Amino acid sequence: MAETSPNARLEAFSDGVFAIALTLLVLDIKIPNAESIHSTGDLWAALLHIVPSIIAFFLSFVIILITWVNHHAAFQLVNGSSVSGTYANGFLLLTIVIFPFPTGLVGEYVLTDYAAPAVILYVGVQALQAVGWIWLAHAAIRHKLAKNERAKQHIAQNLRYGYYALALYTACAILAMASESSQCSKRR
Repeated sequence: MAETSPNARLEAFSDGVFAIALTLLVLDIKIPNAESIHSTGDLWAALLHIVPSIIAFFLSFVIILITWVNHHAAFQLVNGSSVSGTYANGFLLLTIVIFPFPTGLVGEYVLTDYAAPAVILYVGVQALQAVGWIWLAHAAIRHKLAKNERAKQHIAQNLRYGYYALALYTACAILAMASESSQCSKRR
């Protein structure tokens, strides 16, 4: 069977990674322990306790879904790949695979006094994902992989968006660190 795209294998592998990461997200939503439930009210209270995990799941699902859509669109702009582009794609996928971990932390700790490290890791992974996008765009530009002039312009625009995202997520991490240090001072 002939490949329809020079990047078909790379895209198929990437799609598999995205699918696994999306599936792993749900594992951090824990079903309440039946031994601690003695009434309907207990079950409702236990379900209320996991709402932050459910919200974190949905938020992360949407982020990964948007990333997958953008990944597909990015590969529609290029005619092939390069070694650096393949490594950049691998780095981007690393940020997707690791995403369930900070998602679980945020779900568990966001409503506690200890939320800052979870938030810092969450946005830190997003910042690393922006680095992956920047690297991928640079590789496409450097190796002249754009299908045409319009695709080249889209890749350059994606590069700018990558830098904007990196700045935004870095600022969010700094705000979370500042929040943590102000909370630490209040506890003393």
